[in-house]
Amino acid sequence: MNAFSLDAHAALVTGSSQGIGHAIALGLRDAGARVVFHGLSATQPADLPADAPYVACDLLPTEGPETLLAAAFAAEPALDILVCNAGSFFDLPLLEMTRERWQKTLDLNLTATFFLVQGFVRRLAAAARPGCIVITSSTNGFQAEADSSAYDASKGALVMLTRSLAVSLAPLGIRVNGIAPGLIRTPLTNTWLQTRADDFVKHYEKKILLGTVGTPADCAGAVVFLCSPAARYLTGEIIVIDGGLTVAQIGRM
Repeated sequence: MNAFSLDAHAALVTGSSQGIGHAIALGLRDAGARVVFHGLSATQPADLPADAPYVACDLLPTEGPETLLAAAFAAEPALDILVCNAGSFFDLPLLEMTRERWQKTLDLNLTATFFLVQGFVRRLAAAARPGCIVITSSTNGFQAEADSSAYDASKGALVMLTRSLAVSLAPLGIRVNGIAPGLIRTPLTNTWLQTRADDFVKHYEKKILLGTVGTPADCAGAVVFLCSPAARYLTGEIIVIDGGLTVAQIGRM
């Protein structure tokens, strides 16, 4: 038996139309899982596998998580893996931050994640089926960043939510783990990375021990591992994927 094989498993990956979620979903497929993709676009993005189910759903409305789960289970009734990856950044500088943006951040990054997990677990428990959940947090869940109060708070909450869910769901045979990516080139980060390649990016490349900004594919392997039989004895853990960014105090001079 291949300890990393996901044959006979099926996964829903939220926020998988692009960026980290897209790479994770492709990685799970490569390992043998059947994957339901998710995004906001009403039409299936061209770079998704043609044979993969795709669900368009906004997770911000109260009914969003249940709407997505109903469609995902209809497309793939044997779902036993959930990757909660959808999230975004809406912060403004601290003194300009609005209640609307604060609430939007928490609603998408934290609240939608909780209710996705709740709905997913209800379905698995009703079928007496074990499962696996992976939650995407961030190194911002451990280290603060200027003008990122709402984002930092939401990602820090996801770190503790991962651990809390692991405690609650272990008796049901459902493992819960997380990943905390560092600086990764995604559609969300590319705009400001490209405009500050001469100062900001060079600074980070000196701070990152492996010397380069990460790519979405760098996150996929960790999630495949966490969902695989190889990680059968892991729950409540968070794998930091940052090239060593948060390891050293100073980095290279």
